[in-house]
Amino acid sequence: MIQSTRRALLGSLAATPFLARAGFAQGAWPNKPIRLIVPFAAGTTTDILGRILAEVLTKEAGQPVVVDNRAGAGGNVGAQAVARSPGDGYTFLLGTNGTHGINASLFADPGFDTIKDFTPVSPFVTTPVVLSVPPSSGVSSVADLIRLAKTKTLTIASAGNGTTGHLSQALLNLRENLRTEHVPYRNGGQGVTDLIAGRVDAMFYHPIALKPHLDAGTLKGLAVTSGKRITMLPDTPTMQEAGVKDFVVEGRWSLYGPAGVPAEVVARLNKATNELLADPAAVANLRSKGVEPLPGSPENLAEMTREEIAKWRPVIAAAGIKPD
Repeated sequence: MIQSTRRALLGSLAATPFLARAGFAQGAWPNKPIRLIVPFAAGTTTDILGRILAEVLTKEAGQPVVVDNRAGAGGNVGAQAVARSPGDGYTFLLGTNGTHGINASLFADPGFDTIKDFTPVSPFVTTPVVLSVPPSSGVSSVADLIRLAKTKTLTIASAGNGTTGHLSQALLNLRENLRTEHVPYRNGGQGVTDLIAGRVDAMFYHPIALKPHLDAGTLKGLAVTSGKRITMLPDTPTMQEAGVKDFVVEGRWSLYGPAGVPAEVVARLNKATNELLADPAAVANLRSKGVEPLPGSPENLAEMTREEIAKWRPVIAAAGIKPD
């Protein structure tokens, strides 16, 4: 009888972790609002995308998912806030390839460990930048631009140091052995204005910001920096199609939690995000904002993060890129 009691007790104890996890997944989480930290200001592309994702996650969780804008230091302020939060499933980050790739090499100390301090949840969306010139330049292709850059120093604008536009300019220099001059703008819109006026020779910038000018003919798009052509600009070739080998630069937005988020929570939020990206109406809405769906697993996101860090470290070092 003692042995039977002991076996029953041991069996009960062995089942406890499973029961706790099951209870956590079915009812214990969430029992209060969830915070989604957006590491850039209200009204930015990251903020707009964060609010789209928050609405979907609210439906999945049955609790409000509240967007909390924490801008500063290229996204590091918001990322730090998440890295220092408990992994209880109530704080998440809409991270970018800046917070989870570029900044690991751009900043001497971003204030967190990009790998150890976060739980990858789900990839979300991606976008390239577009290499554009004013029609008055007489340049009609990437090859034309490269030939011209070998005869004189061209100025190439971006929305700031360390952005995908800046990295694209640096990568073009490295791939084609050029000496173009980077011109950073704190306001990308001002850079576009100067590009149209011919005060800079070219610019790498987001497709949604450039498309009205491309449609109006006040700018000419030479190439996109994605691995394949994008829906918004189907007639614009990729940099690789335009003859520049090994040239892919894409902005990426993904969902991360602090270290230690329970697997059950990760699975639920990953499923909800991927269901959004499988919905045709939702995809059309995202594409209208200049981004492409990027479905995937937590493991996919972890690998993307590692690859992003490894990809940009030598480019940042070779170009001597520093934060603003």
